[in-house]
Amino acid sequence: MRRLPPLNALRSFESAARLGSFIKAADELFVTPSAISHQIKTLESFLELNLFIRDKRRVTLTSAGEKYFSAIEHALDEIDSATRRLLANPNVGAVTISVSPAFLTRWLMQRLSHFQAAYPDVELRLSASMEDIDFDHSDIDMGVLFGQGYWPDIESHFLLGMSLEPVCSPALLQGQHPLDSLDDLSHHNLLHISSRPEEWRTWMRAAGIEDRGHGKGLSFSSTSLATGAAVEGLGIALADRHLVAKELATGQLVVPFDITLDTNSAFYLVYGQNRPLTYGMKAFRDWILSEI
Repeated sequence: MRRLPPLNALRSFESAARLGSFIKAADELFVTPSAISHQIKTLESFLELNLFIRDKRRVTLTSAGEKYFSAIEHALDEIDSATRRLLANPNVGAVTISVSPAFLTRWLMQRLSHFQAAYPDVELRLSASMEDIDFDHSDIDMGVLFGQGYWPDIESHFLLGMSLEPVCSPALLQGQHPLDSLDDLSHHNLLHISSRPEEWRTWMRAAGIEDRGHGKGLSFSSTSLATGAAVEGLGIALADRHLVAKELATGQLVVPFDITLDTNSAFYLVYGQNRPLTYGMKAFRDWILSEI
């Protein structure tokens, strides 16, 4: 059995230590100052240690009190976070997942029926976001982030590397200025992602093309929009083959030049480090790592 002091005594101690006052702690916890004093005396008796130095005007922590406060504050924060997560998502079979928009629309959506067939008792709650995730202060259980795989206090699993190639409608291979050589890029729109404006310039360096402002340009807020514009024949986009596999297979898109740019970044499945996985979280993790 764990040797644990009364929770009310711990709450009173943490509040008084943080605020530096029994009176302020009483106001925070909606009790009387004498009740705070009584709870702390109970805790000191349990520990057989003095936690506060008391004088007429204020109270200060003893050396032992300072060490205990640091540990207790962290422990109560963990309890608070766990409680908030459970209250926000009491169904352990439900998983709230924040997913990078490109991965969600270009890869995951096409395969969700596979997950539902394998785990009909798990409810996925999906949202599209490119923001980093604060697992300690949100109701998000897991995420799919794009980056290099290093985020503080986060467990990450590699899913899919990103290598960019030019893709366009097959119509651009014909017409007045067909894409026969790299020089023909100057006659067509280059489709940019506004958050990654250097991708085309970097690809041109990899292709050995001197940057002379090749082509006109259109800029889009997401990979999906740029890819959609390429399907419509509005220009040439840079995309990963895994994310445009459907359009390549149906002939809506083609790769005019087989020159690949490795971005050194990838999509990762992430969740809070050292967090116990619910049944639903473990099911999604195991499924996506197998499916990828």
